[in-house]
Amino acid sequence: MKNTKGSLEYLHISNKAAEAKITLQGAHIFHFQPKGQAPLLWVSESASFEKGKAIRGGIPVCWPWFGPHPTDTTLPNHGFARTSLWQHIKTEEVNQNETKVMLGLNSSEASLELWPYHFELRLEVSIGAELRVTLITKNMDTKAFTITDALHTYLAVDDISTVYVDGLDQKDYYDKTEDSFNNIQEGRLFFSQETDRIYQRITSTLSVHDQNRCIRVQTEGSQTVVIWNPGEALAQTMPDLSDYKTMLCVESANALNDAPLIKPNESHRITTVISTG
Repeated sequence: MKNTKGSLEYLHISNKAAEAKITLQGAHIFHFQPKGQAPLLWVSESASFEKGKAIRGGIPVCWPWFGPHPTDTTLPNHGFARTSLWQHIKTEEVNQNETKVMLGLNSSEASLELWPYHFELRLEVSIGAELRVTLITKNMDTKAFTITDALHTYLAVDDISTVYVDGLDQKDYYDKTEDSFNNIQEGRLFFSQETDRIYQRITSTLSVHDQNRCIRVQTEGSQTVVIWNPGEALAQTMPDLSDYKTMLCVESANALNDAPLIKPNESHRITTVISTG
């Protein structure tokens, strides 16, 4: 166990295929780098690594709601999991090229004040040539509950103006910048301004084409993917976002109508798999 510059404890995993760093606060993966390659995850140079504050970059866990709380905007944006202290359950060396880590978060008096349900949350991380991250929600309550969530992945890119995404053609999306539904993607997605879209019916792998590499993002357990880059104007209002040109969020999510109902003693899994093509 090591400490970040803001004294957050984190796990540092290294094997023959890759290395990763995961803070216990938020079960937050803030570094993943296959050997011989540049890091795949972006973290802001001005990100806060302090207790109780969300880290700008890596893979924040948004749970049990995505974005603002649907009825009470005084509650934490993107839920409370990303700023809660998780437990390190185990680390397993599968072989020289793969390491598995499991972290857990259970309901508590503090969580029940924010969200009135008993739950068991697990994050399973497989670190190897690819990064596989699975968030498992188990309902430990006597009544069913509905969640929205996201593995809010920030990918590292060279220059957003030259990046495009394949795999979205003819998919419908909600455009948050215009608050408009029923938009249809035509061809590749390019970035020339602020982009904040929730794409639906996504079942195939998305390809993020950068100047020197292609990053692939595969989603399991949902059909919703959020694509976000703040653009210049919005980025200037965000003090913890250092350079919008070198990041792109491609988030595996359950959002909008893709909000699973989880019955007592049942579980839901959402997975993102990140690799280079």
